[in-house]
Amino acid sequence: MSDLPLYLQEQTEDAIMQRMLDRVPEDIDRSEGSFIWDAQAPVAFALSEAAIWAQELLRRGFASTAASADSNYRSPELTARAEEHGVTRRAAVAATGQVTFTGAVGTAIPTGTIVATPADEISGESSIEYMTTAAATIPSGGTVSVLVQAVVAGAVGNVPAGVIEIMATPISGITAVTNATSITGGADEETDASLLERFYLRVRNPGTSGNKAHYIIWAGEVAGVGGVQVKPLWQGAGTVGIYLLDTDKRAANASIVAAAQNYIDPTQDGQGEGEAPAGPIVTVMPAVEVPINVSVKLTLATGATLTTAKSQIEQGLRDYLKTLAFVDPLVRYTKIASMLLDIPQIIDYTNLTVNGSSSANIQVNQGQVAVLGTVTVS
Repeated sequence: MSDLPLYLQEQTEDAIMQRMLDRVPEDIDRSEGSFIWDAQAPVAFALSEAAIWAQELLRRGFASTAASADSNYRSPELTARAEEHGVTRRAAVAATGQVTFTGAVGTAIPTGTIVATPADEISGESSIEYMTTAAATIPSGGTVSVLVQAVVAGAVGNVPAGVIEIMATPISGITAVTNATSITGGADEETDASLLERFYLRVRNPGTSGNKAHYIIWAGEVAGVGGVQVKPLWQGAGTVGIYLLDTDKRAANASIVAAAQNYIDPTQDGQGEGEAPAGPIVTVMPAVEVPINVSVKLTLATGATLTTAKSQIEQGLRDYLKTLAFVDPLVRYTKIASMLLDIPQIIDYTNLTVNGSSSANIQVNQGQVAVLGTVTVS
């Protein structure tokens, strides 16, 4: 028998079985198929299963191992562990924006009117519905813009301009509906990776007495916030500026900014009516987007098309720029160049320019975020 403590010994079914058989007197038949062997085999199996669960419970008891690598899974153990330190998983946020109704003058559009995108039978994507959050009436011009909110919260509600075109709630007198601008701000329930990051921020860099870390913690608690940058003395003594990103690492929309402002400093008069202490006047703002425009001449592999190559370049740039948001102030020319050659369809390239330069990095200042601009390929 091993001299090691039981919790350090191997807890497989075979190991447990052997330890139990070792305790049976030698003058008793312990061979496979004997009464003793048959009686102990189910016990060894059950104990090995219990040992596995004990190890799993231990794993789930620590934040770092409770977090799941699956972005679609939300670990209840991590949620509970974080809440012990006052860090609550952010809820999903519904996307918001505006739609424009066209119709007969005087037609009333009630609050709660449902509009939608069309379903795509080829891709299998279902229709996305939006609900008006205010009533309106078609004026003399024949069109009116109304605020809408996605019926189902989450990033699925973020759509580009021009895709909302269905009146799910029929209204006599309305002839058309569309969204002239994109619908933004939708965010899924906070992922384990994001929650773990905020948990570590709370326990490793505790915010106290309204220090810089405290403002980052407060802003990060607002649903839909995906990045925070704090600028002390923003407009001189007694002022603090907070810049926000959404979960897509783009400038936070007006609803997210308003929610953060209301949570941190709703009155902006130094009275300390929100989370911020009395004294400072806090201004919450969306980050300023800096478009990164790329132009390049490509040599493509056989069978590749410029359309496909352009799409992959755009996706590669989005992924790269997300890693920089509020972390690295330099958009590196050489990084973009190497990214091009990582795309299988691209054999080589010439005449690469980034924001008009053929060699320079792009500097992103505090409060700014680099985002995908235009990609021109030839």
